[in-house]
Amino acid sequence: MSGRTEGGAVKRHRCRQAIKALAFALLPTPAFAHASDRGHVLLLPTGYYIAGGALAVAVSFFVLALLPPAALDRFWRRRLSLFTFGDRPRTIVSLVSFVGFAFLIGAGLLGSRDPLSNPLPLVIWTLLWAGFTLLQSVFGNLWSWLNPWYGPLRVVTRERKDETQPSRLPSWLGFWPAFVLFFAFAWFELIDAAPDDPARLAYAAGLYWLLSFIAMLVFGYRDWSRRGEFLSLFFSMVARFAPLQRDQGRLHLCWPGAKLLAAEPMPPSGVAFVLLALSSVSFDGLSKTFFWLGLFGVNPLEYPGRTALIGIGSFGLVLTFILLGAVFALAVFLGQRLAGDRIAFGESAGLLVWSIVPIALAYHIAHYLTALLVDGQYALGALSDPFALGWNLFGTADMTVEAGIVAGAESAWWLWNLQAGVIIAGHMLAVLIAHGLAWRLHKHASRAAFSQLPLTVLMIAYTVFGLWLLATPTAG
Repeated sequence: MSGRTEGGAVKRHRCRQAIKALAFALLPTPAFAHASDRGHVLLLPTGYYIAGGALAVAVSFFVLALLPPAALDRFWRRRLSLFTFGDRPRTIVSLVSFVGFAFLIGAGLLGSRDPLSNPLPLVIWTLLWAGFTLLQSVFGNLWSWLNPWYGPLRVVTRERKDETQPSRLPSWLGFWPAFVLFFAFAWFELIDAAPDDPARLAYAAGLYWLLSFIAMLVFGYRDWSRRGEFLSLFFSMVARFAPLQRDQGRLHLCWPGAKLLAAEPMPPSGVAFVLLALSSVSFDGLSKTFFWLGLFGVNPLEYPGRTALIGIGSFGLVLTFILLGAVFALAVFLGQRLAGDRIAFGESAGLLVWSIVPIALAYHIAHYLTALLVDGQYALGALSDPFALGWNLFGTADMTVEAGIVAGAESAWWLWNLQAGVIIAGHMLAVLIAHGLAWRLHKHASRAAFSQLPLTVLMIAYTVFGLWLLATPTAG
């Protein structure tokens, strides 16, 4: 009798649990971006890593200061021509990309409400923003072929090229349209209450595509993609770091970052855009730390959710950008004073800001690595069944997600070392590129070296900050 009573209680308990699970599934719940971010406290000797990283960046500066500029210039100019190809398939590739984008928008509106089962948030936040940025940094500007605007625009306007047409976008606007849109994108990703909600994201992405398409019709594809469409500008910036470069239809293999040395000085709006790329991802890491939450009296062990932190997050996103901009401007100004050359501040800042690109790229890779490793697996599964109809288009719908790849002591060790190595290498390359850019500004090698002292101090400090972000406990 007691056995039957106990069995009945178990059945009732399971029934109640099933009802709760069903109710939870039916009720709308907030979605959180980067669900796979680090959730453990790192118990490695991080102090040694931080000291070693700072020392490596400092030593790279002193080594470069002793090298003759001509030797380093010959090093950067080395490249290997691989093969030649044309641009004819570009329209077709872009049209295919547009069809895929429209398919994803449909999945966002009609598919599962679960962000880990719907392909739209997984493709945009994980495969595009995290993974594709890495591909751009290796293989060059793939986005110029894959973006979903080029092909449809060529079909509608029947124009082949608009390179020779006069600019229809006022020059005084600079890169400010792209900056404003990039800031809105960063706010939506980092601050908005539910950036992973498939329907919400579908409306946002669809509206952005439509507005960008109209802007390209009005101002021309060339101008808007270079100064207004922030993804194209961001990816082209990252592509300058790539060892694979395309020049006049020929593919070349060169040293990573070599194309950054040939870049022209950016106007203030371009400087702001590059600094925003670094400050936004830096704040993403900072915003979840116990330190940041404690400043505003938030108990990190009782994380209140993104909705309660919208005001704090918006303030932090703006503050991080302003602080980085002020420190960078101060480093450039002090460098000019140490060098003693009369060079316009705008020219120095506009050229030296290109040295920030390797740092921004390193932070991007290190920060999103865990999400890419885990959520990338969810994306493969979701793409096989985009509308939650039981499909298995690519045979991955029932794949098991190996979340253990970023969990446990052993995984934490190799993940930390990889992330720390990327950040340190990014800062060392930034020092190298900054020296090459300084030699373009100053005729004497000694003055160029002196001009880089403040910027090198900034890079050492940012190395320490980046490694601390990786190691400090986080909430959410």
